[in-house]
Parts: sequence; structure tokens; C-alpha cells
Amino acid sequence: MKQVIAVIRSTHLDQVKDALVNVGIVGMTVSNARGFGRQKGQSQKYRGQTYKVDFLEKIRLEVAVADNQVDLVVQTITDAARTGEIGDGKIFILPVEAAYRIRTGERDDVALSSNVED
Repeated sequence: MKQVIAVIRSTHLDQVKDALVNVGIVGMTVSNARGFGRQKGQSQKYRGQTYKVDFLEKIRLEVAVADNQVDLVVQTITDAARTGEIGDGKIFILPVEAAYRIRTGERDDVALSSNVED
């Protein structure tokens, strides 16, 4: 099992979520994030004053998947989040030692599956 962590533009969250659901990935965690990469922030104007915003608003999306779904998830996120501009985001893949469904006690790939009864 792997955990896919994607840091994307907040404006692309709905597109990424819909794309993942369309390929059968329905469990995900989303949180707000702030950061910068090669963009190094951006300049903005407010009431005639220019100021620099060092940390840009991003979305952190986390999905735990079976090993054989990693490439599909990465490609789906990439296709839905890409604008071709600096700041599109990053995707990280981490190993997951175990996963448990609290309600049933199911473990690992079975705990990640999307059963209608869950």
C-alpha cells in the first residue's frame, strides 16, 4: 500500500476530486496548506500598495491506495491539476505499513476498498 500526497492549487480541487472519483478512488483527505516552491511567493496590490505574499494557499490531498493503483492515481491527479505554469504542485508517494477500518477491523487492502455498505 502507498499514500499519495498531492499539493495542488486550491482552484483545482474539484477537478482533481471528480477525476479521482471517476477512476474509482473515493476515499481521500483534504486539508488547507500554505507554502512556496520555485514560485517563491507572489506580489499583490492592495489599496495601491504592493506587497509580497511568501506563502501561497494550496490544498493537500491524501489518498491511500493499493500498490497497483499508484500510477493511475498519480496520472489522474497530474492530468486534472496541470496548467503548465509554475505552481501546479507536487506529488509524493510514501509507503504505508498497515491500514485498518475502525468499524469492522478489516485490514490493509480490504480496509481501503470502497464497499457500498461502508
